[in-house]
Amino acid sequence: MTSQITLDKTGPGGGGPSDASGRAPGASGLRGHPWLTLITVAVGVMMVALDGTIVAIANPAIQKDLGATFQQVQWITNGYFLALAVSLITAGKLGDRFGHRQTFLIGVVGFAAASGAIGLSDSIALVVTFRVFQGLFGALLMPAALGLLRATFPAEKLNMAIGLWGMVIGASTAGGPILGGVLVEHVNWQSVFFINVPVGALALVLGLLILLDHRAQNAPRSFDLLGIALLSGAMFCLVWALIKAPEWGWGDGKTWLFIGASALGFVLFALWETKVAEPLIPLKLFRSVPLSAGVVLMVLMAIAFMGGLFFVTFYLQNVHGMSPIDAGLHLLPLTGMMIVGSPLAGAMITKLGPRVPLAGGMAVTAVAMYGMSTLKVDTGSGLMSLWFALLGLGLAPVMVGATEVIVGNAPMELSGVAGGLQQAAMQIGGSLGTAVLGAVMASKVDSDLPVNWKDAGLPPLTPQQLGQASEAVQVGVAPVTPGIPAPVAEKITGVAHDTFISGMSLASLVAAGVAVVAVFVAFLTKRGENAEAGAGAAHI
Repeated sequence: MTSQITLDKTGPGGGGPSDASGRAPGASGLRGHPWLTLITVAVGVMMVALDGTIVAIANPAIQKDLGATFQQVQWITNGYFLALAVSLITAGKLGDRFGHRQTFLIGVVGFAAASGAIGLSDSIALVVTFRVFQGLFGALLMPAALGLLRATFPAEKLNMAIGLWGMVIGASTAGGPILGGVLVEHVNWQSVFFINVPVGALALVLGLLILLDHRAQNAPRSFDLLGIALLSGAMFCLVWALIKAPEWGWGDGKTWLFIGASALGFVLFALWETKVAEPLIPLKLFRSVPLSAGVVLMVLMAIAFMGGLFFVTFYLQNVHGMSPIDAGLHLLPLTGMMIVGSPLAGAMITKLGPRVPLAGGMAVTAVAMYGMSTLKVDTGSGLMSLWFALLGLGLAPVMVGATEVIVGNAPMELSGVAGGLQQAAMQIGGSLGTAVLGAVMASKVDSDLPVNWKDAGLPPLTPQQLGQASEAVQVGVAPVTPGIPAPVAEKITGVAHDTFISGMSLASLVAAGVAVVAVFVAFLTKRGENAEAGAGAAHI
């Protein structure tokens, strides 16, 4: 059973079904054109995806310029992802209620304005504050973009559109370190944020000229405020626990207090959703096995991708001694294969359905992560490029297919919520991957470092010195203090890098195991049952 939609030819307030030609009433010229709609939302989404990784390159310069501590700098990233993850589903609901066009445009303006404010900030507190606003406005923008694509493209074109949309996200995410390195090295750290202002202005102009509002006839008319509070609280506690676990430790009571509070919040949310007339997320949505499998698949994919890639940047810069720009260039095979693979994956999924491409993609991802577990201190660029390219090739169909499975299996009136689910699953998966694989790395380093240190004949360390050395080695840094004789420094560097490699290898094997599990989850997916709800919304 499909949901009917209405379209507003100018924005809020209008309505009326599409005409017999399939063109929205009042849509003419640029307005409502599907491919131009795709370009418009891609420009906006590019800002959000780019800012997920580009800022990491700017953090050292920000720390030095503003005199911030390491913990404060961490919150430049943590604050952004926390705000984004907590508010994505609620933001998707706002789009379902008030229209995805309006929500997208507000998100674009707010994100660009917050970016400009960060560039003008003269304290770390202001930078972190406006990064939180970036996350909140980014959350408005991302589900709305998917909602617009879902309503604009007919079912037979939706996979290709999502493929190109996924290509933009993948290229922006992987290309962030390259662009960030160029801007920080040749301009300043502020330029990393100022660049979003003209991009946001372009997205706003295109949005005003091109985007056509789409409303489901049975769209929600009220808000589940208690549901929003319970879900937001549960998501906050979960992401907060994942962020703080490396600092507190997985065995610490505070970590499990927040995980327990998160579990309780999710239980209370689920109970409440069965009672309220218009729930934030109707639980019947998860009766769709393909949709639920798509959400799980997105989490597993993000764990393997984000968690595995987290250590690669340290490997390239701290073990191989590359500059940020060189490290970014070495990741171009990953970026390139995602750019090429995403639209091809969209065409393949349209022809074959999602199961085989998704299972094949995760199998290739597992092979790539296994290959990355074999990297050594002296591994050449050619072999590294092979594994990075294979990773991009495996991820492309998963990024596209899991998105289509989630959004296409949701009713039209819940397309924003489904888009929020897809993005929230990716954010939680990324946080889980970084936290869990980080814990694997830390455990391996803590276990191997004392043995490797002793075997190398180095002077014994006190427990405090060993702890400090372990923290450095976990990111590939050799704990060499000034004044140490060159032969000793060389031994320490060798021990540090070999120990880091052993930790990264184990973490990569765990990521490969997660990808293997995802192969079996992929067989539970199928083509979106409600994808055709958008058909005829606009003319191709």
